[in-house]
Amino acid sequence: MAAQQNEIASPAANEVLLITSGDLRLSANQACWPAQRAMEETLTAAFAQKGIKLVRAHAYDESLRHGFISSQRAGMDVFMKIHPQARLVFATAAWQYSHHVLPGLRSHKGPILTVANWSGQWPGLVGLLNLNGSLIKAGTAFSSIWSRDFTDSYFTDALTEWLRDGKITHDVSHVKALNPLKLPAESAKLGASLAAQLKHRKAIMGVFDEGCMGMYNAIIDDELLNPAGIFKERLSQSALVAKMRTVSQAEAESVYNWLVAKGMKFAYGKDPATELTLDQVLEQCKMYIAAVRIANDFGCDAIGIQYQQGLKDMTPASDLAEGLLNNADRPPVFAESANGSAAHELYAGGPLPHFNEVDECAGVDELITNRCWTALGLDPSTTLHDVRWGEHYTGESPSGEKIDDFVWVLQISGAAPPNHFVGGYAGARSERQPAMYFPLGGGSLKGIGKPGEIVWSRVFVEAGALHVDIGRGSVVSLPQAETDRRWRETTPPWPIVHTVLHGVTQNQMMARHRANHVNIAYAPSAEIAAKALATKAAMFAELGVKVHLCGAALTSE
Repeated sequence: MAAQQNEIASPAANEVLLITSGDLRLSANQACWPAQRAMEETLTAAFAQKGIKLVRAHAYDESLRHGFISSQRAGMDVFMKIHPQARLVFATAAWQYSHHVLPGLRSHKGPILTVANWSGQWPGLVGLLNLNGSLIKAGTAFSSIWSRDFTDSYFTDALTEWLRDGKITHDVSHVKALNPLKLPAESAKLGASLAAQLKHRKAIMGVFDEGCMGMYNAIIDDELLNPAGIFKERLSQSALVAKMRTVSQAEAESVYNWLVAKGMKFAYGKDPATELTLDQVLEQCKMYIAAVRIANDFGCDAIGIQYQQGLKDMTPASDLAEGLLNNADRPPVFAESANGSAAHELYAGGPLPHFNEVDECAGVDELITNRCWTALGLDPSTTLHDVRWGEHYTGESPSGEKIDDFVWVLQISGAAPPNHFVGGYAGARSERQPAMYFPLGGGSLKGIGKPGEIVWSRVFVEAGALHVDIGRGSVVSLPQAETDRRWRETTPPWPIVHTVLHGVTQNQMMARHRANHVNIAYAPSAEIAAKALATKAAMFAELGVKVHLCGAALTSE
């Protein structure tokens, strides 16, 4: 093996190699390739300004009509031809599957730089953050940078540093380790009590097929999870499809009619290949019922459905079902009746937390949030979102509030709970999921995040231990024209949450965040949000999770 590696030509001193990863789905790779190609051209020019030639390590494929690495095997084969000491840039303008390139990056010895363009068009920033989180979990050294057009001073200075030193140092002074002794006594006591309860009556996360879309960072080993009192029930998505077949049409229609009575809208068309149909929605309603029944069969406290890729060719999208599961007010689901006996309602009176894309880190967070918010008498509806994109906004909200801040776009494919939306169910709308990702369609659960105070957080694995970053934020209301613009810049069928993070800048968030996902939960005031955060931090700490406070976390300012 050493002899073979010695045969690989080392790049010239003024050369840096470029790799990129894409989706597994050909349709997505072809649709996203023009944006990737344009980004690579701009990035190549930026390197040329520094006297460096950026050289692609794998060619554009004429038959596939894209230049992404689109499988793990292909990625391994590409890295076989890369000198282990080469300076390497991973660059993306689209969502990508990290496991396509992670095996090669884990064994690479030279400096690694991950790069994304600051654009909402395709979720390249989301792909970047997922790879960064996966590299953190793997213990692989790397640097990261992002830019709109690769000409701003923040990018060019960072690139100069990386070319000179092989690394980039970002400002992450907003992150402070939690000192449990400084938590308010009431919150510390409640958090410790809730942790003791969880360790006494252990919780089960139902995992419908692990490892969605190559998200290595979203998997928690049992040895890290179990000491916190949380265990996995490994379930099969094929069992979910089988259970869907036992749900009657009348039961599915009952869920649908409940939603319509609440005022939810559905954007129907006629062509199921590209438009939403009632049949697709009723299948989603069956999935919702089936998921609750399986969760009850196994005594699950939370569940996560992989969907992509396993179910995409078998059923419509899971997102509508997921959003309903995460909501405190949701259509009732009853146990299958036996011998004509009356069936009882399952998980009555609250959400059955669902972690989208079977992100187990988000699942742990949702479990803890559910316990803390319920104990505090707050609405426990919670969800994860992609850290999708954002821009500075200066202007007024529709209510006349002055806004002059960086406003993030948080977005997920539909799993957000209606209690998070302006107008609740009446403000919710279901639109056909993009065909390039969801060939069998199905509707999203779309809405605009209601203004208010939130606690945000992310559980992650680093250096063989569980960690959590936690902070506070506000969801702001933007004019409809600005909301529509941001939707056009991202994915219009998906819910959107305009978010300001307290005490955390755009670049600090990108430099520190260990995942593509972030969890959020609402609180009715800044004071109560600070109390809820303190309780959640205390519970995490008592469970042995290393807690990091981000920005203005414990203040009510």
